[in-house]
Amino acid sequence: MAKNDLLGGALWDAYSNNVARRMDNPTHLGVLTEEDAKAKNAKLIVADYGAESCGDAVRLYWLVNEEDVIIDARFKSFGCGTAIASSDMMVELCLGKKVQDAVKITNLDVEKALRDDPDTPAVPGQKMHCSVMAYDVIKKAASIYLGKDMADFEDEIIVCECARVSLSTIKEVIRINDLKTVEEITNYTKAGAFCKSCIKPGGHEKRDYYLVDILRDTRLEMEAEALKAKADKVQIGEIAFVDMTLIQKNKAIDKAIDTYIRPMLMMDGGDMEIIDIQSTDDGHTDVFIRYLGACNGCASASAGTLYAIENVLQEHLDPNIRVLPV
Repeated sequence: MAKNDLLGGALWDAYSNNVARRMDNPTHLGVLTEEDAKAKNAKLIVADYGAESCGDAVRLYWLVNEEDVIIDARFKSFGCGTAIASSDMMVELCLGKKVQDAVKITNLDVEKALRDDPDTPAVPGQKMHCSVMAYDVIKKAASIYLGKDMADFEDEIIVCECARVSLSTIKEVIRINDLKTVEEITNYTKAGAFCKSCIKPGGHEKRDYYLVDILRDTRLEMEAEALKAKADKVQIGEIAFVDMTLIQKNKAIDKAIDTYIRPMLMMDGGDMEIIDIQSTDDGHTDVFIRYLGACNGCASASAGTLYAIENVLQEHLDPNIRVLPV
C-alpha cells in the first residue's frame, strides 16, 4: 500500500516511507510465551508502558539468555500507526544487544532509524512522543530484568522527552548565550520543537518542568548573581564611582580613607570622620568631614592636610570629589 493511500494524502508527507511500511506491516509484531523461553533456555520478560496523554500503550516481550543478551523480542501496540512503527523499530534495535546496552537506546535513536535519509525526520514533531513511549518501555523491561527502578537509568532530569534535552543543558545554554525567549531556547537546543508539551502547561502531556518556568527562574538567578557581582565589585573598587549609588559611594570613600588617609593621620595622633556625602547638580560629590584628635584645630587641617585628603580621594575614586571640613 502506498504511503499516501495509507495516511491520507500530501498532508502526511512528513512521515517516512519506513514509518508507513511498518505501520501497515510491522516486522516484529507478536507474542512470546514461557514455552518460547523454555525452548530457547531464556528468561521471558514482559513489560507494559502507556502514555496517559494519548491513551496509547505498548507491551514488550524479551527473551534474555544467561549472558543478558536479548535473543528474541516482540511487541503488541495499542495505539496509533506511529506508535506501531516506533515500537517495531524499537524491538529491532533491541535484538542481539545485552540488556545493559539496550537500555541506552533513546527515542532519538528510534526516530533516526525510521528515517528514509539521515537529514529528514521520520515523523512530524507532534508525533515524536510515540517514539518516547517506545524508549520508556525498554527502560521498564530492563528494570524488571535487572531489578532496578526505571529512574535509575536516567542520569539527568529530562525536560524535553522528544529531543532528549536535560534541565542542566537548558539552564547552561540560557546562561552561556544570555537567552531571553523560549524561541531562542528551541533554536539552540531543539527543546520544544516537536510535540511542544514541554513549553508551557496545557499541552497534550503534563510535565514536571516547563521551558517558560526554567527560563524565568534561570533569568532571575542570573540577575541576582549580576547584582551580587556588582556589589562585590564595589567592595574591591572595580565599578566606576560615578555609577555607584550614594550608599556605595559612602562605602568606597570609607574604604579609601581607611586604606590611604587614616593611617597617615593617626601617625600624628589625629583622625577624621565622614559627616555627610552629597551629590551636586554639576556632577560633583561633596564629602563633609570632621577632624578628630590632633587634627582638630591643626593649622594644616584647612590647607595641606585637606588638600592631601581630597587629592587621594580624587586619584583613587573620582576627580570630581570635593572635601569640605565642618
